[in-house]
This record gives sequence, structure tokens and C-alpha cells, in this order.
Amino acid sequence: MYHSLHGVSARLIAAAIALFAVPTGLAAQDGFFGQPHFYPGNLVVSRTVYDNHAGNVAVGQPLPPNCATANCVAAVADGKYPYIFNNAPVDGSFGITSRIFLDQITPWGFPINTLEAPNSLQPWIRSDSDQLVGSFSSKSELGLHLSTDGRYITFMGYVAPVNALDVSNSNTPGAFDSTNPVPSSYYRAVARLDAWGHLDYTETNAYSGNNGRSVVLNNSYGNDVFYGSGNAGNGSNPQPQNIVLGAGAQFIVPVQQPEFEQAPGVPTPVGSFSVTELGDKADKVGKDDNFRGITLFNNVVYYTKGSGGNGVNTVYFVDTTGGACLKGVGVPAPGAKLPAAPLSYTLPLPSTGLPNNMCVLAGFPTLSNKAGNPANFPFGLWFADANTLYVADEGDGYTGGTDLYTHAAAQTNAGLEKWIFDSTTGQWNLAYVLTNGLNLGAPYTVPGYPRGTNSATGLPWSPATDGVRNITGKVNGDGTVTIWAITSTISGNGDTGADPDKLVVITDNLKATTLPAGEKFFTLRTASFGEVLRGISFTPAADPDHDGDNDGGSW
Repeated sequence: MYHSLHGVSARLIAAAIALFAVPTGLAAQDGFFGQPHFYPGNLVVSRTVYDNHAGNVAVGQPLPPNCATANCVAAVADGKYPYIFNNAPVDGSFGITSRIFLDQITPWGFPINTLEAPNSLQPWIRSDSDQLVGSFSSKSELGLHLSTDGRYITFMGYVAPVNALDVSNSNTPGAFDSTNPVPSSYYRAVARLDAWGHLDYTETNAYSGNNGRSVVLNNSYGNDVFYGSGNAGNGSNPQPQNIVLGAGAQFIVPVQQPEFEQAPGVPTPVGSFSVTELGDKADKVGKDDNFRGITLFNNVVYYTKGSGGNGVNTVYFVDTTGGACLKGVGVPAPGAKLPAAPLSYTLPLPSTGLPNNMCVLAGFPTLSNKAGNPANFPFGLWFADANTLYVADEGDGYTGGTDLYTHAAAQTNAGLEKWIFDSTTGQWNLAYVLTNGLNLGAPYTVPGYPRGTNSATGLPWSPATDGVRNITGKVNGDGTVTIWAITSTISGNGDTGADPDKLVVITDNLKATTLPAGEKFFTLRTASFGEVLRGISFTPAADPDHDGDNDGGSW
């Protein structure tokens, strides 16, 4: 079990470190005592916190902001948390921007320090200052990933002030959709964070009408490019050309300018998938690429799709060789390389959308969401080795009745899936699903959070775990792996993304092919009132190759 990996001495060391920690909320962007802000072997958790004021929304005010009369609805709740999210059922685009925090913790959960991303609530931030926010309660945002050289953590957000409404479904300035019921425009941006706590930002017109979820920086061997994962489009069909170009899998080149000097151009996709590759009838163009998780392994970019009425909920990869897939399914070709350029296409785009260069990873589901109710909801990915892949399944999010808790508990795929590659058949097989200790469907209490029934939904307020979302892991020297995960929830909240969720950890026998007895998730942290946890990563390294020059090169 996880706790057996760390004795009393480790806990005492962690407690000692905590005595010298930067106080929570301090943006220690030059470290402290002349040292880096982040330390090797620790974890970083992304967290977003709602600015809890009744005046953020007035009952009866039109939503979305500045909506055309035909698109307007009236707010049914004011801005007090969590009641504000009872506006989500009446305004399908509802959300409110919120502060982003990056918390450094030890692997066994002790807090060390916190960095707050620049935002409009800080008195020194002006309108032309660099700033970044998340959207409360967009549950798929703020995934964290280490760069290929280990020197940076990357994530995505919005260039907007705190407490702006419906930003997560707004247009981007360079990809405007007149049919989007949210008429406002905000850039999305990639944040890059180093070991000293320094942040810089690259704006993009991608993910117009929706959100960027995760991004990975490929900065090894002379490369310098972000691969992004997200969704686009909040308007009618057919979607405008720049909406389609800004969907799903993106190729974003970092810039070295303040936000106010940047002028991002047309989005540049790195990949695209269509259900027509599987022989199915075409869906809404661009919505097959509603991607969530992303990871890089052995020079291949992998994505997951786990929501929406289009496409297939499954695991994908970008095929840079052009010959790895048969009828939309396959495994990466030996010697494949990471994409060095965006996807090639011609304008204007045909009605079928972008060319297809992505495949379903062989062995994973291929049933389209239109052909049957999906049973898989994949999110985060982590490869332990070339033959072992862990996939987070967030659960189906069912809140359709008073049986929401028993429904969550009865799920068979929700949790942490372990997949093993069979070289004989050339495909991946599901070995087992780790759920022990997650307590799927068991309601829990959070101090200050309401109990009883939400009168707006007729369902209980108390959240319960429904599965897991973003993950990261480590291979241990004793033949086990330890995996950290952020949970998903169900409840009677108007938007379950606003539920306080958890950070959990489990240790698994790497070579096991059947579910081992006794393996169990442990909760390291539960989000507090008015906050949610989103991403998990190891800390960026100040000198990843230990050669003293901080260049990320070889010895």
C-alpha cells in the first residue's frame, strides 16, 4: 500500500520543510532564500478558487452577458457559492473566471508553498499586465504536464479578468462565430512555468467557443512547440472555418512577448480525426476532435476523448508516418517522430473538414457516441512503460435522478484503468480497473458546503466521487508504480464541476495482469469550500540533466 512506501522519517522531513514554506497564496516567483521555488521529486497541483461574492451575478440579469434577445435567459441565483451554479441549467454556457493557484506538495501530501498566477484581483495588475485565469467550474481545464526536457510545466487558461461570466464558451478574437450565444471574445493562452516560479504566456485563437484543456511543450533536440488538447465551437452547424481549425489537437509556437503585444494568427491544428475513418457517417465537423487528455510517449502524441455526442470516446494518437492505421485503427509505427509542423491542409476547407492523420489506438473502443451510449469516459493518460498504459476514466457523470449515488457506485469502467499491450495480436487489452478506496458514489461532506437537497435540482448537495481525471505516475524501484489522480464528482449541484474534489494516490504492481488484492487509493487532499483541484504533475527541474548548465542537454 502507498503508506508503506514512506516512513515516519519521511513525514518528519516533510514537516521540517513545511516550516520554511512560503505562506499559502504568496506568488514567490523568484523562489525564496535564493533557491528555486520548486524542488525535485515533489508534486504540483493546479487549483482554481472562486471569488465568492453575491454581487457577481444578480437574480434576473440576462445571461450570457450582452446576449442577443433571442439567446437571453434570466439568472436564477446570485453569486454566492455554490448556489451560483444553479444558473448552469438555464444558461448552457454558464461559468465565471477564477484565480489559478499552483500548489507544491510532497508526494505524500504535505503542503510546501503556493504560486498564484497573475490576475486582476492583485492590486499591482493593470489592464495591460500579463494575467491568466481559469473558468469555474470548467472541469476539464488546467491539466499540468512537464516539458520533454523536464524544465517546464505547462497549462492553459484565459486572458481575462476574474469574475467575467461565460468566458469558457466565448469566441476568440481571431475565430469569431456569429452563431455563438456568447458574443464576447477572449484569447486563450498557454502558460509556461519554470522551477523558479517564472511564468510566461503564449496567446492563441484556438479553442474558440470552448476551452483548452491541456498542453505539452516539446523543447528537446532543438524543438520548441506546444501540443494542445481541447475543444472548440459553441454555435450552429456548419461551424466557421477558423472554429474547425482551432479544435482538438493544436500546434502552438511559443512567443517571447508580453500578452498585450501579441497578435496571434489563425489556429494551426496538428491532428484531426473523423468517424468516417471507421466507416461511420460524418458527424458535426470538428466535434470528433473534442479532446481532453494528452501525453507524449516514445515520440508519439496521444489524446483522449471522453465527452460529447459526436465522435468516439477512446484513446487516439497522431500518426506522423502516414501508414500506421488501417481503417482508422492501429498502433504507432516504429521510429515515429513527434510532429515538427502543423497539419497540412488547403483552404477553403471542404465540408468534410480537415484531413485525417489520427487513429484510434488498437484495442480501445471504436463505437461512435451516436451508435450507442458510451461506456468509456477516458481522461488522463500515463505510460509506465511501452507495454503498460494507465487511463483515467472519469465516469459517466450521471445526475438524472435520486439514484445518482448508487448509479456511480455500480459503474464498471470508472476509476483507473490498466491496459497491457499484446505484441502477438498487436493491440492493447484492458487488464483491470482500480477503484478500491475511491468510494465511488459515497457522498462526503466539505466544511461550509451545503447539505440536504438542492431545491433547484431536487438532488442532494453532497458530492461523491464518480471516477478520476488528470493523472501522473512514477515507476518505483521495487517493481511497483505509484499514480496520483484528481477525482471527478457527481452531486445535485447545478454544475458538478463546482464540487470540491480530491487528490488521491495508489500503488500498483507493475507486472500484475489481474487485479491484485489489497491495493487501495488513499486521499491526500480534499478541496476546500469554493475551490476545485484540476491538474497534477511532478515539479519542473532547475537542471534536469545534472550537468550544471540548466540547458536540458546531455552530459
